[in-house]
Amino acid sequence: MSFKVTVLPSQHEFTVEDGQSVLDAALAAGIVLPYSCRNGACSTCKGRVVEGSYEGGPNTAQIVSEEEREQGYTLFCQAKPLSDLTIEAHEVRMASDIQIRKMPSRIVEMEKLADDVMVLKVQLPASDPFRFYPGQYLDFILRDGKRRSYSMATPPNEANLVELHIRHTPGGAFTDHVFGVGATQMKLREIQRVEAPLGSFFLRKSDKPAVFLASGTGFAPIKAMIEHMIAVGDKRPVHLYWGGRRPVDLYMDGLAREWENQLPGFRYFPVVSEALPEDNWQGRSGFVHRAVMEDIPDLSGHQVYACGAPVMVDSARQDFTTHCNLPEEEFYADAFTTAAHSV
Repeated sequence: MSFKVTVLPSQHEFTVEDGQSVLDAALAAGIVLPYSCRNGACSTCKGRVVEGSYEGGPNTAQIVSEEEREQGYTLFCQAKPLSDLTIEAHEVRMASDIQIRKMPSRIVEMEKLADDVMVLKVQLPASDPFRFYPGQYLDFILRDGKRRSYSMATPPNEANLVELHIRHTPGGAFTDHVFGVGATQMKLREIQRVEAPLGSFFLRKSDKPAVFLASGTGFAPIKAMIEHMIAVGDKRPVHLYWGGRRPVDLYMDGLAREWENQLPGFRYFPVVSEALPEDNWQGRSGFVHRAVMEDIPDLSGHQVYACGAPVMVDSARQDFTTHCNLPEEEFYADAFTTAAHSV
């Protein structure tokens, strides 16, 4: 049985087929709701059901508080209608030429920048321009049908070449393959099937100062956004806060420092939370989002783009909107969940 879903405030409508989630049905209908992991591990797709009944899914209770669930909030990537629904959600307006498609890709470069970070460069088919927004991600589609998601670390380019930052998760089938642990080793010119572009985390057009907040390989989509700003001459003020446990986790620290000479109004703040004595770390320490709060206690006139571990993203969202006056609609995020981004 299928059900109709009406989106407020746009009044757009779409149909959810039996077994589909609200999010999957919306995307199939060309209606882009905010989303990231698509597996119920982050809160990006959270929205409110105004009218109708639905099954919330197994992960919703872990992400959405009991109080919010009583108000009708749920995760649209998990929710499956039991009747026609009216939902309340922000829609993401995307250009009509941004098309999600499956395609072959070829591994053309591999560079290990840290013990647990590999930079891959992947060639997509050159015959058809690959259009995407800086900040979006792609999925590797594995032979067993499982997927692994990685943010694209470069802005769109004529060569259809994308860069990915892969962090090794020991025991992870895909990352073990990338790092040559176990039976197989990823090789240059290897073919991998991908689907892209995905996600609603991308740079919005605005004159507001931008705060970029990254932990670990959450730096990848931020890199794409900043390089796009450099390419188009975007002159709005930019603050980049990049956090890691140890200095080695800031695996492109030199590049981030170079941006201060390439982008007017750009400032970079590396933050380390667990430096060891042998690191000789002289910079800022602690939680990376707290460094933002110390420097910019009033975020009411800013946009924030946060990417990395869910605990960092969720803490930043909560603290920035509660204590720093950041409008909730100006907080854009992509949480790197283990199930989606790491194995």
